Amino acid sequence: MSIQALQLPPPMPWLGRPASVALIGCGAIADEFVRCLDALDESARILGALETPEQLAAARARTAGRLFPVTDSLDELLATGPDLVIECAGQGALKAYASRVLAAGLHCIAASSGAFADPDFAAQLAAQAGQAAPTPARLWIPSGAIAGVDGLLAARTAGMQAVTYTSGKPPHAWDGTPAESLLQGEARKRRTAFFEGSAREAARDYPQNANVGATIALASLGLDRTRVRLVSDPALEGPLGTIDASGAFGVFHFDILAYASPTNPKTSAITAHSIALALRQGYCFAYEPQAA
Repeated sequence: MSIQALQLPPPMPWLGRPASVALIGCGAIADEFVRCLDALDESARILGALETPEQLAAARARTAGRLFPVTDSLDELLATGPDLVIECAGQGALKAYASRVLAAGLHCIAASSGAFADPDFAAQLAAQAGQAAPTPARLWIPSGAIAGVDGLLAARTAGMQAVTYTSGKPPHAWDGTPAESLLQGEARKRRTAFFEGSAREAARDYPQNANVGATIALASLGLDRTRVRLVSDPALEGPLGTIDASGAFGVFHFDILAYASPTNPKTSAITAHSIALALRQGYCFAYEPQAA
């Protein structure tokens, strides 16, 4: 078995001490993340949060009584002096703020990994990385709503040859996406695979479902070699994700039924806890920017 050489990033620099954080976003993921740190008696780590001007008043009302301020200015957020920044606001927010966070010398844990499928964003980050110091700040990807990322990362150097991610959901979960017009009549009553393509193509055509597929791709064969299959299945009670990987190392098969957040059906409840794990134990991996 041949071993593929990789340029591995340094260990997470925030480990070994109670790192302070600033949040980009005050939605369902941020709320669950705060509750998680509350339960661990570690919410004092949070120095501040960023929200859009349109949502600022509502966010401040929801977080009333918290020890951290909520602002609509990234400069004000970074002025709180965090050790790292956590993005949990969606792909648009990551694209808007990631470069400025990295330029400030701060590492960023990014929940919205689907943004990296955008070739323009990838090129921007690659150019920025090329101009950075020898030990630049980095973007880090948590496991999010899936399991098995550690196995995929290990298999990259052990002869990985093929990876397919299948996302199955009940028909109503695909309403409001391009699949809605395909899932009418009889197609709505039976298991129907309506998309097969690369992880990059899936992120382009189904951005609301891009983060899991992108995380799997970035942890394995990349956005263009990792395959994604999207399925409507009336027998499913919730979103079922399946990872199939094979190569010289053997075969992986993971089924993950990650229930949706009660406050945001587009987000899995476990996502925020994976971010807490990345913060506290370093269970995440570095995004290596490359122009598509």
